[in-house]
Amino acid sequence: MTIPLAEQLRPDSLENYLGQEHLIGKGAILHRAIETGNVPSMILWGGPGVGKTTLAYIISRQLNRAFYTLSAISSGVKEVREVIAKAKEAGDSPFLFIDEIHRFSKSQQDALLGAVEKGVVTFIGATTENPSFEVISPLLSRCQIYILKPLEENHLLKLMEQGRLHLENDFGTSIEISETEALLRISGGDARKLLNALELIVQSETKPGGHITITNEKTIRIIQQNLALYDKTGEMHYDIISAFIKSIRGSDPNAAVYWLSRMILAGEDPKFIARRMLILASEDIGNANPNALLLATSCFQAVEMIGYPECDLILSQTAIYLACSIKSNASYLAIRKAANSLRETGDLPVPLHLRNAPTNLMKKIGYGKDYKYAHDFENNFVDLEFLPEKIKGNTFYDPQNNPRENELRARLKALWKGKYKY
Repeated sequence: MTIPLAEQLRPDSLENYLGQEHLIGKGAILHRAIETGNVPSMILWGGPGVGKTTLAYIISRQLNRAFYTLSAISSGVKEVREVIAKAKEAGDSPFLFIDEIHRFSKSQQDALLGAVEKGVVTFIGATTENPSFEVISPLLSRCQIYILKPLEENHLLKLMEQGRLHLENDFGTSIEISETEALLRISGGDARKLLNALELIVQSETKPGGHITITNEKTIRIIQQNLALYDKTGEMHYDIISAFIKSIRGSDPNAAVYWLSRMILAGEDPKFIARRMLILASEDIGNANPNALLLATSCFQAVEMIGYPECDLILSQTAIYLACSIKSNASYLAIRKAANSLRETGDLPVPLHLRNAPTNLMKKIGYGKDYKYAHDFENNFVDLEFLPEKIKGNTFYDPQNNPRENELRARLKALWKGKYKY
């Protein structure tokens, strides 16, 4: 069986590992832990193809400890217990790596807990989903969460060159990559997708002793003709969920239910779909239609209770409602603007009049002085400064032009006059 290019080029040391400098660069938190040998149980959270499995393998190799792996898709409680029994015999807290930990049930995660608590194993979980939603609290509290970022262009270009040289040697063919934009775009920051695409193009075009020139046009044509081969790891569902969310954002209920049906027929986790709609309800609709978040929340809860096949109706109803709803990303922009302001100004002191004063000393030095209780005033409003002095008057929330947010703008303008320029 031919070993895929992505597997052949999998790095086996930190020196050859691409990306995640914030974690494994010189002096970074995981680099220091590996150097000292004090590696905690951890959950690696990041998109597909960013190096979660590879990093887990490298950590075990660097520390020369046994490395056991389980897949959440094919392993149950029985397999978990069998691996833990082997780990006890091996000693020295071997690594237990579980891919797609978000797919593990509560009982499967419970089976892990004792071994992690007692240090029988050093647990490393990998997930593309927010672990706060899918990992039980006792296990989560015993793990460090490390977020892996998508690979940047310089990482992907370096990987592309490694792949080109390797394929030249394998196929005995001269390979020139004259245009890289399509390869980079298709990869989406996923190393495995990039190498899958490169390998497929070379396999399609190779001629003994010949020369291959890879252009954007050639890349797109070959990948579109061979989508099933290109997506051999089954990760096209990230592309389909992206198409689904973009269809809802674009107010196209027809496209939304098409992509939804694709996911349902493929057996996609319904909670994964419902969670994405829950995020969209705030990010893309927000206060233009607050009922969107309520319906999306109810959808998530109903999907948890009912499951397939009946929950497809609930998913469909919610997707259509969200697609047909008025859109606004004002809440999304507001929190991003506030975060940017915080990065620029640092942690500014809370104004004295807004501070709590539980002790007499705090009252004496001015905590809470001049604070006015809004409910003591007409319309339950008082003109008071609630931001730090340095950024007073900054407008983070800018209501957009839709009926609901036009009402909010009018109310804020009436209350704050010209202060926030509403």
